Amino acid sequence: MTTRTRLDCARASRLFHALSDETRLQILERLRAGERCVCELTDALDAAQSRLSFHLKVLKDAGLVSDRREGRWMYYTMNPETLGEMADLVESLAAPPTINKS
Repeated sequence: MTTRTRLDCARASRLFHALSDETRLQILERLRAGERCVCELTDALDAAQSRLSFHLKVLKDAGLVSDRREGRWMYYTMNPETLGEMADLVESLAAPPTINKS
């Protein structure tokens, strides 16, 4: 039997907000194949660098992506652990509440 932890509403809100935009979902879709340079994402999504930077920051702040600098370029990678955390959040929302009998 798994132990369910209490839902962290603030954390869940940040994660779901990060996924609430089509551009951010498209970024994550591109990152499924592995690390990408911001220039590749800009070309693939036909988006201005400043717009893309904003969306990448939202994803990074939520912990959904990480970045690294190589020279003048930034490379982004998806964090699958955070997606697993989101799956756990959805599962906890879908499960019936447990009743504590003390």
